[in-house]
Amino acid sequence: MLADFNTLPDDSRVWIYQANRSFTEVELIEIKNDLNEFLENWTAHGKDLKAGFEIKYNRFLVIALNQSGQAATGCSIDASVHFIQHLEKKYQVELLDKMNVSFKQGEYIAYKTLLDFKAMAKQKAISKNTIVFNNLVATKGEYLDHWEVPASESWHARFV
Repeated sequence: MLADFNTLPDDSRVWIYQANRSFTEVELIEIKNDLNEFLENWTAHGKDLKAGFEIKYNRFLVIALNQSGQAATGCSIDASVHFIQHLEKKYQVELLDKMNVSFKQGEYIAYKTLLDFKAMAKQKAISKNTIVFNNLVATKGEYLDHWEVPASESWHARFV
């Protein structure tokens, strides 16, 4: 069951998928339609899952699931991964590679491999104050408060 992302409770589970590039305006319209359709029909053991999404900076897909009525199951999570894999193929984009890091360079969103990020930290091209995206947050509340933070406040701190 599709829900407005903003109305979901802060304890809703979140999954964040970062793209290796920005989506075009046309792609964003199609992706929103695809997400609407997927979430409208997303179920666990035959029960509707109450979920919503938002797209940030034209490259982060954020799905939130209110688990108070029905929690995600292995099969429903598998279905969401297959859906994301479908988007990867359709738009020739990486969304599931967790070994990459996104961070802000001014108003620009940079996307680097973890090795490149470590090298940039060593060269002082990024610092503890660099704004990073902590895609490991688990709930909507954490996403709202601790997703876009200085590197010193995230798992990225070990590199700066």
